[in-house]
Amino acid sequence: MKNLFVQNDLNKIVYEYMKIGVTKDLAERIYTSRLLGSNPNLVLHGGGNTSVKSRIKDIDGTTHDIIYVKGSGSDLGNIDQKGFSAVKMSPLLKVMDKKFITDEQMVECFRKNLIDVSAPNPSVETLVHALIKEKFVDHTHSNSILEITNRPEGLRVLRELFGKNFIIIPYVMPGYLLSKKVAELYRQDDNIHGLILYKHGVFTFAGTAKNSYDRMINAVNKAERYLKKEKINKIHKIKFKKIGIDFNLIAATLKGELCSKKSYILNFRKNNKLLSIINAIKIKEYLHKGVITPDHVIRTKPKPLILNINNCKNPKELKTYIRKEINKFKKNYEDYFQKFSEGRKSIKILDSVPQIILIQNLGMFSIGNTLKDAIINGDVSENSINSIARIEERSKFKSISKKDIFDVEYWSLEQAKLNKIKKPLTGKVVLITGGTGTIGYSTAKKFKKNGAEVIIVDKDNKRINNEIKKSEFEAHVCDVTSRKEFSNILKKVCYKYGGIDILLSNAGSAFQSPIAEIKDKDLKDSFDINFFSHQIVASECIKIMKIQNNGGCLLFNISKQAINPGKNFGSYGTSKAALLALCKQYALEYGQYGIRSNGVNADRILGGMLTKQLVNERAKARNITVQDYLKGNLLRQSVDPSDVADAFFNLAISKKTTAAILTVDGGNIEASLR
Repeated sequence: MKNLFVQNDLNKIVYEYMKIGVTKDLAERIYTSRLLGSNPNLVLHGGGNTSVKSRIKDIDGTTHDIIYVKGSGSDLGNIDQKGFSAVKMSPLLKVMDKKFITDEQMVECFRKNLIDVSAPNPSVETLVHALIKEKFVDHTHSNSILEITNRPEGLRVLRELFGKNFIIIPYVMPGYLLSKKVAELYRQDDNIHGLILYKHGVFTFAGTAKNSYDRMINAVNKAERYLKKEKINKIHKIKFKKIGIDFNLIAATLKGELCSKKSYILNFRKNNKLLSIINAIKIKEYLHKGVITPDHVIRTKPKPLILNINNCKNPKELKTYIRKEINKFKKNYEDYFQKFSEGRKSIKILDSVPQIILIQNLGMFSIGNTLKDAIINGDVSENSINSIARIEERSKFKSISKKDIFDVEYWSLEQAKLNKIKKPLTGKVVLITGGTGTIGYSTAKKFKKNGAEVIIVDKDNKRINNEIKKSEFEAHVCDVTSRKEFSNILKKVCYKYGGIDILLSNAGSAFQSPIAEIKDKDLKDSFDINFFSHQIVASECIKIMKIQNNGGCLLFNISKQAINPGKNFGSYGTSKAALLALCKQYALEYGQYGIRSNGVNADRILGGMLTKQLVNERAKARNITVQDYLKGNLLRQSVDPSDVADAFFNLAISKKTTAAILTVDGGNIEASLR
């Protein structure tokens, strides 16, 4: 492993941070923490932790000996001063004198002694950092060291490699008990460079940030050199066979079976290295032994679900097989919970669905409440799978016991991370056409704010590219009048998210002309975008929703023109009238599948299609002023895009509403549905 420390880079970081009031100690801590966090072979997504001991003045002028330690939820790869929590040292050392305290009491002690009460909870391993005398302390979950510890001969090899400068700590569950064990074995002498936590990770420490980092890299390199010298026995693989079933069908079937009670995002990935391991003949034997480090179980569960769908010849066989295997997985998980939860009435079973699904000859689906969670779970699992495979090529993978795995998975401090209040659309996948327009974009923001994963499509290449640069939403260029183009977009959505839950068919365009004088081409173009495109996107999404078999929601941006036409707006009004009928037709025919179809009739929404020029023209057509046109409603209030977004959101969460048309226009009797 390459040592990435550069003195000039450190100096620059220190200089920049000290300009904004960050201490030299903490600035140095930030620099080397990022070096560690940038390497996935050391830590992944919030794993590991670092600290530095320092002194600080409280608001009353009192000077305290403190420890800056990584806060829970912070990621070492991009950490800054806000990611560290400053805790008073004296109370931490005093609490170590107690025979026993609960982990909850330990965390309470941390919070009571924060310098800044708004700081995140300090790492659960704060006490370990505090009791080590050296100024800088680093903790990682180095793959190479874990690949030595997680085998029958692991302890012997560790003693041979690290016995002089490292203390080997037997496996103890993280928290207060681990701190006590470290305190018992840790010898404060200058020859000790670190601790190796058996089947967990490694600590290094020193008087400077550089030396502590150097010791971490040196330890990892020592492990890597040992592994390179070992004889390798290649893992035997099954014969590769191309899967004949459409990917969308596979993804939607999985999503349907997994999301019967709760919505999840399914993120797919594959690469040659991962696929070669998934195709191992003895993959269940390898990957059902446990986790490579206890930190992973919260993300991956004790084991993945492994499927082979090569024998499934049609959608019915695929669904039957997947349902059977998922139910078997759930039952095994429930048995596991019953066995190890006996006598612990305070804990409740987690959702029993798998978090990782490996399909031989295809790839990996990782499952999460959000896309971010799903990707993290996939990264953690892929990293673990690679390490387990490397162990099996050299020895035998041996994890911590199932009881130890259970204790971490149901550890109250880990459960607290999971029990966050979910937003109403968490786990839902929403696709919005005409997504860069005023109404589409406003609704996209409304859905995202409420937890949904939002994908916007639009034919405007410039607007989409601008959106990609902003990275607020996933964005794709698409002409929704082309079934082929939209079908390709839907494939990408299934690949990344597993399926689709809500479609907002919003794309539209207005043509002005007396109805008898409009050109045939313009009338056809109007129907193409205002009617036929909605049929294309809805029918394609219906295919996915039916396979998922968990309902779904179609939302259509119709217009009050559908029932209250305006002069010289005939092509728009007639096409929107057809769209209103289409909306109700979908409600009629697909309600039996739990798929809802609703629409919004909006009027006089300034922005997007309703430009200032068009407003002037429409006001003139009605022989009224622009002001009277915009506020020409019963409430005498102008209506903006956020009002329409609210309407779409409310229809999306109204589980018992279908075939409904919600009018958003401030009140207009002529435009009201009768």
